[in-house]
Amino acid sequence: MTEPGPQRRNKSFEATHADLLLTAVQLLSEGGVEALTISGLARAAKVNRTTVYYHFESREALVAAVKSWAAQQIVTGFRPDVSQRERIDSVTRFVLANPDLVKLWIEDFVSGSDIRDSYPFWDALVEGLRAHFARTPGEEDADVEVFCTILLTSAIIGPRVFANGVAPGERIDTIVERFRAEHQRLLRHEALLRL
Repeated sequence: MTEPGPQRRNKSFEATHADLLLTAVQLLSEGGVEALTISGLARAAKVNRTTVYYHFESREALVAAVKSWAAQQIVTGFRPDVSQRERIDSVTRFVLANPDLVKLWIEDFVSGSDIRDSYPFWDALVEGLRAHFARTPGEEDADVEVFCTILLTSAIIGPRVFANGVAPGERIDTIVERFRAEHQRLLRHEALLRL
């Protein structure tokens, strides 16, 4: 009699969810938002559709989860425990590597819906900069919401505009270096040195 083979162990919910999410991001990056379907994700992840539906109740929920994942990635660009250089480089590389995801995000930004739906860390960004400006002499009257809008949109939209319309074909590393230099020039303003 032969010994039974080792039992296959199912992944945890969290591991499966993370794998599905990364596969969804890849589908979006390769084929645009139209490629992001429950059936397409099931095929790409080599799971059945029921598994995908267990994690995402609809295509809309899947798209929302991908947007939320993207917001988490962008947050690295605004974390105070990471060097300014790393933050700028991280956001610029992410934006350049995920053009369709960024397009989806931009559509949300300009749609008229609450920014917190697209960027759930908005309030923390605003409050952090509000506190910074409040303790900086001469900057107490800064319009923090406008400043944060400029900061966020320039970080997310700027690299795509540059890569597509100003310097098509430029190497990503070169674009990252150029954006870092100019972001740092902007941030040299006395009130922003600690950002």
